[in-house]
Amino acid sequence: MSTPFKALGTPLKPALSTPVKQVLVDAGLVALALADAVFSSAREGGYPLMLSVVAGLGLAVRRRWPYVAFALTMPALWVAYVLVAPVVALYTVAARDRARTPLVVCAVLTAAGYYLPWPITRFDLRVSSRELLGLVYTIVYVGAPLGLGLLSRTRRVLADQLAQLTAGRAREEHLQAERALADERARLAREMHDVVSHQVSLIAVQAGALRVTAPDETTRETAGTIRELSVRTLDELRRMIGVLRATGGAPVDLAPQPRLTDIPRLVRESGLDVAVDLSAVAGRSWAEPTERAAYRTVQEGLTNVGKHAPGASVSVQASPHGTGLLVTVRNGPSAGEPPAPLPESGHGLVGLRERAELLGGTLWAGPTPDGGFLIRAVLPDAVVEGVDPASAGADPAERQSAVGGAGAEHRGPERPGH
Repeated sequence: MSTPFKALGTPLKPALSTPVKQVLVDAGLVALALADAVFSSAREGGYPLMLSVVAGLGLAVRRRWPYVAFALTMPALWVAYVLVAPVVALYTVAARDRARTPLVVCAVLTAAGYYLPWPITRFDLRVSSRELLGLVYTIVYVGAPLGLGLLSRTRRVLADQLAQLTAGRAREEHLQAERALADERARLAREMHDVVSHQVSLIAVQAGALRVTAPDETTRETAGTIRELSVRTLDELRRMIGVLRATGGAPVDLAPQPRLTDIPRLVRESGLDVAVDLSAVAGRSWAEPTERAAYRTVQEGLTNVGKHAPGASVSVQASPHGTGLLVTVRNGPSAGEPPAPLPESGHGLVGLRERAELLGGTLWAGPTPDGGFLIRAVLPDAVVEGVDPASAGADPAERQSAVGGAGAEHRGPERPGH
C-alpha cells in the first residue's frame, strides 16, 4: 500500500492510537503542573512546595478517579499559588461527570481557593477596584475549564447519540430490505406454485392417462417415466417453494441431496447412450457439497446432450483429483437431426461454474475437435479446503445470496443454451 504524502512531499506519520494519545497528554499535563509547582512554590519551600508537587502528580489519575485528582489539587490551590493542576482537575470533573451538584461544589471550592488569600484571616472585606479585578480573574479562571469541560461532555454525548441514531437507521434499512426480500420471495413462490406447478401437474396427469390407455408396452413405459419425473419435479418444486417462503423463520427440512452414488440412476433415467466410469471413486466419499456439485455437473451435461445432440454417445467419468474430484462429461457429435428447440435459461453452465468457484475449484466447458462438447470440473473437497458447506454446494434456490454473474467473466466457448 502506498504511503500518503503531504503537499510538500513529507510522508504523513501514522496516527497514534487513543490509549497512547491519552498517556502522552497526561504525561505532558503532569510535567506542566510540576513545572508550575516548582516556579510558584520553590521560594516558599516546605509544605506549600510539597502540596504543589502532590497536586501535579495527582493529575496522573484524573481519567480514572477525577474527584480524587481534584481533591489532591485543592490544598495546593489554597495554600500555594499553583494554577495548572486545579484548572485541569476541574475540567476533567466537568467533562466526565454528569452530576450537577458535585460539579457546582467543585467550582465553588476552586473559586474560593483562587480568590481568597491564605490564611483566610488576611481577607479584606472592603470593596476596591483590586478586589473587583480579582473577582473577574476568578470567574475567568473557574469558568473557562468548567465551560470547556461541559462542552467536551456535550460533544461526546451528541456523538454517542448520533452513533445510536445511525445504528438504528441501519437496522431499520436492513429490516426494510429483509421485508422487501421476503415479499419478493413470497411473490416468486406464488408464481411458481400457480404457474409451474399447474403445468407440471397437467403433464403428470396426461402421462398417467397415457400409461393406462397406450396400446404398446414401450409407450406405457415412456409415459410411466414421464409421470415419475413429473411427480419428482413437483416434490422438489414444493420444497423450493417452502425454502422461498421460510425467510427468517425456522429452517426448512430439505430433501436428501444427491451424491455420487445417485449418478447411475440419473444416467438410467436420462434415456441416453451413456458410458459411466465411476470405478476410481467406488467406495470413497467426499463432502456433501462436493458430491452434490459433481452430480449437478453430470445432470447439466446430460440435459444439454438431450437438447442439442440427440443420439450422441456420452461418457461420464469421475476420478480423484488431489483431495477433491475431477468430473468430465463428454459427448460426440449429434447422430441425427436436432429436435425442436426448447426454451433456454442460459444459466446452466454459469450455475455450474458458480458451484465450482464457491468450492475453490474450476469448470471448463467448450466444443471438442470432433464436433462434440466437453464439460470438465475440478471440485476440491469442501471439508479439507475449509469451505462453508452451507453455501458451497447449495442449489440456487437454497442459497440466500447468489454470486451474480460469477462465471460470466471466465466463460469459455459455449453452444447456445448451455
